[in-house]
Amino acid sequence: MFSGIIEEAATVVALKKEQENLHITMSCSFTNELKIDQSVAHNGVCLTVVSKTDDTYTVTAIIETLQRTNLGQLIIGSKVNLERSMLMNGRLDGHIVQGHVDQTAVCTEVKEAEGSWYFTFEYPLDPVMAKRGYMTVDKGSVTVNGVSLTVCNPTDNSFQVAIIPYTYQFTNFHQIKAGTTVNLEFDIIGKYVSRMMAF
Repeated sequence: MFSGIIEEAATVVALKKEQENLHITMSCSFTNELKIDQSVAHNGVCLTVVSKTDDTYTVTAIIETLQRTNLGQLIIGSKVNLERSMLMNGRLDGHIVQGHVDQTAVCTEVKEAEGSWYFTFEYPLDPVMAKRGYMTVDKGSVTVNGVSLTVCNPTDNSFQVAIIPYTYQFTNFHQIKAGTTVNLEFDIIGKYVSRMMAF
């Protein structure tokens, strides 16, 4: 379980394909605190640490993860938003995030707004899934590349988020531009409510 509060935008230092799997090796400031079999969210995708050295660690993404997320588009030097699993004795600063990416979206516009930025994202509309809560609502929560954000100006298949300078600088939002693919996780509470309303 995660909260969508990014600890670091870390760097991909190695990628290795093994059959349908992709081994992703990262360098980050808290590598020495990680343990084998620990869960870490990468752009919002919960992955397990499978090996580590003094200054790097490796996780493995399987084919389903690569098809559903943007992790298959990583290259050496890519910045990836990292978050370790949530401590149960801490504050929930973002919202409840599972680390299970629902689908990807594409950035269609980045607009500067006197010190902050508005990012617009568009995703394929699936009416059946929308009825199950796979959608955004005004002032609701959404996770974009693992970042907990508040939705504004939603449509049936798009939404905007406002990004403050801190988030822009310390996550990989500073690398997102029109055409960039991002990972989405819709609000789990909305999914449960939609599901219960269907009965």
